Amino acid sequence: MKASLRTVRLELAEPLRISRSTMSARDAVWLTVRDDDGVQGHGEAVTSVYYGLDTDTLGRLLTDAAAELRRFPDPESALEALRGGGPAGSPDAPPAVTAAVDAALLDLVGKRAGTPVHRLLGAPGAPAAATARTIGITPPARAAAEAGRLAASGFEVVKVKAGAPDPESDIARVRAVREAAPRVRLLLDPNGAWTPAQADALLPRFAELGVEAVEQPVAPGDPETLAALAERSPLPIVADEDAVGLEDVRRLAGRVHGVNVKLAKCGGVHAALRIAELIEGSGTELMFGCLTASSLGLAPAVHLVDRARWVDLDGHLLLADDPWTGIGGADGVVRTTDAPGLGVRLRAAHETEEAHRADVA
Repeated sequence: MKASLRTVRLELAEPLRISRSTMSARDAVWLTVRDDDGVQGHGEAVTSVYYGLDTDTLGRLLTDAAAELRRFPDPESALEALRGGGPAGSPDAPPAVTAAVDAALLDLVGKRAGTPVHRLLGAPGAPAAATARTIGITPPARAAAEAGRLAASGFEVVKVKAGAPDPESDIARVRAVREAAPRVRLLLDPNGAWTPAQADALLPRFAELGVEAVEQPVAPGDPETLAALAERSPLPIVADEDAVGLEDVRRLAGRVHGVNVKLAKCGGVHAALRIAELIEGSGTELMFGCLTASSLGLAPAVHLVDRARWVDLDGHLLLADDPWTGIGGADGVVRTTDAPGLGVRLRAAHETEEAHRADVA
């Protein structure tokens, strides 16, 4: 197999403010793996200040992963090895790199077999699910206008960011969204901004506004505090920043109402399936979330959505220009097809640039 990398800039349609930062763009590094017949599989890793990943780091680690792939005679054997913990360049490769390699191999293996990824993973039909659409920390009037537009477009689930310095502004924002879109399901995400005392005071008020579940209300790093909050909360509590990988989830299984699995933080499709198996029957339910990324970056998770109670795969919908297409979402539903592999394709406007990739291994 040969491999190549390309770095692209993903601009957001408008800045997204959460409790700890405001983002207007991020970079994506695309990994393409090719067999001897020229069939290609693609994966994406995106930069993240929170996870300490910039373009240079991702490029170096993905180059290492590409070199490691050369040890295998075909992508099928490489994918089988990855299921057992490699190959991702080094044992210390971050989950985002492993996830990108996993995606590229799944895409290539699926295309070689003429089979969509969900069938490779055992799903009989093409998964589809209503996805949440995120509204950032923004004035109530603006949040209301956005919620009304989303509801009119078909969205059944809206996620509102919280954790503003004044909690009353969060209350006002959620109330405005509820009034503008009375039928949508509401999720709330403070990104760990509240103290336990604030969470105790605020959660009943958000319950009265019809919020369905709250992600990571308190700061990550103390799963015992999160579990204790979940036990007394009037609303389901979903662990996010405290549920990075399998061992984190093992500590919380049966003690929180849900875990937000993001392929870039857990290590890809196969890592997510191990988490799903771990929590089955525990009372903790699955949520699929994402980082802001293109349709390529989100596609692997879309092939798993039939396993989740909550789906928040809208990262591609936040972009001013998504270079890839194939998973939908603009009508509130993300979906796969029976196209082989991941089922995404590069938009025509980006195909010329794609021809200038440089081989790295």
